[in-house]
Amino acid sequence: MYSFAPIAFSIAALVLPVAGHGWVGSITVAGKLYPGNGLGTTGGPSVIRQVDTNSPVISVSDPNLTCGPNAQLAQDVAAANPGDAIDVDWVSTEGPWFHNVGPMLTYLASCGSEPCSQFPGPQAMWFKIQQSGRDSSGKWVQAQLNSGAPANLSLPSNLAAGNYLLRHEIIALQNAVSQGGAEFYASCSQLTVGGSGSGVPATGELVKLPGAYSATDPGILVDVYANPNAPYTFPGPPIAAFVSSGASGGASSGGVMVPPVSPSMSRPTATSTTAAAPSTPSASCRLRRNILPASLPSGSSPGTVKRLHRTLRNFPIFRK
Repeated sequence: MYSFAPIAFSIAALVLPVAGHGWVGSITVAGKLYPGNGLGTTGGPSVIRQVDTNSPVISVSDPNLTCGPNAQLAQDVAAANPGDAIDVDWVSTEGPWFHNVGPMLTYLASCGSEPCSQFPGPQAMWFKIQQSGRDSSGKWVQAQLNSGAPANLSLPSNLAAGNYLLRHEIIALQNAVSQGGAEFYASCSQLTVGGSGSGVPATGELVKLPGAYSATDPGILVDVYANPNAPYTFPGPPIAAFVSSGASGGASSGGVMVPPVSPSMSRPTATSTTAAAPSTPSASCRLRRNILPASLPSGSSPGTVKRLHRTLRNFPIFRK
C-alpha cells in the first residue's frame, strides 16, 4: 500500500503557512465592464467594494462576511435594469479562481433612498436571488471559474427600481468536514436599478450577514467527498418568492442548481486598472496546485489527491 506519510513530511518542509486566495477583479452589467482595483488600494473609481486581502472569512459571525475583508465603500454605481445579465469575474494571484468545490450564492440589499456609495454594509438587509451548486452532470458550478469563466447571474425580471448592493458569494467546501473549515468569499458591488418593476422581498425573507448562517448548517459543515452525489442543502434563506426561477439563475431541486446559459463564458478582456498587491497563495492551495500532482505516483486519481489534501489539513502548517 502506498504511504502518504513521506510525502506529507517532505511537503511540510517546503511549504510556508501563508494566506491567499481570490477576489472579484471586475463585473459586467448588461455588457458593460466595470473593473475593480488591486487589493488594499483605492485606485480609480469603481462600483466594486474593494477588499484589502484575498484571504477567506472562516467564521460565520465575522463582520467581514458582509462584503469581504475590510471592504470599503466604492465611489461609483453601475446602472442596471430588471433582468440584466451580470458576470462576476473572480481572480487570484495565480490567474483564474482555483477552488472547485462548493456553492455560489447571490444576494441583493436595498440601500434605500441614498446611493449605495454612501450606504454602510453592516446596515444591509439581504434577500437571496440566486444559488448554484452542482450542474446537471453532477459537477460543482464553481469549478467553471477555474478556466477563467465568470460567474453568471441575472437580476430578477420584475425587480423594483431602486439602489441595491449586489453580494456575490463563493463558499469553498474542500475542508468543510471540520467545523470552521468552510471558506467564505464575498464581494459587493453597487447598483442603481431602473425600470418599472414592482418585485420586492417579504419581510420574513430579509436576513443579516453575518447572522443568516450557522457554523453547523448542513451546507457549511459537510463532507462533500464521502458521498459526492448527496443532495446539497444551501445555507441561508430561500430565494425570495417574487424572484422567478428564470431570472434568478435557474431552479433548484433537491439541492442541485442548474445554471443559466451565458452568452459569453470568456473572461472580460479588460482588467483592473491597478495591479493587485503582491501576495502568496495559501499552503493548502500551493499544495494542491503545484506539489501534490508531482509527488504522487503516476496515474493517481483525483480522489487520491483530495484525500491526501484532507489528511494534510490535520497538520497546523496546512490550515491556512
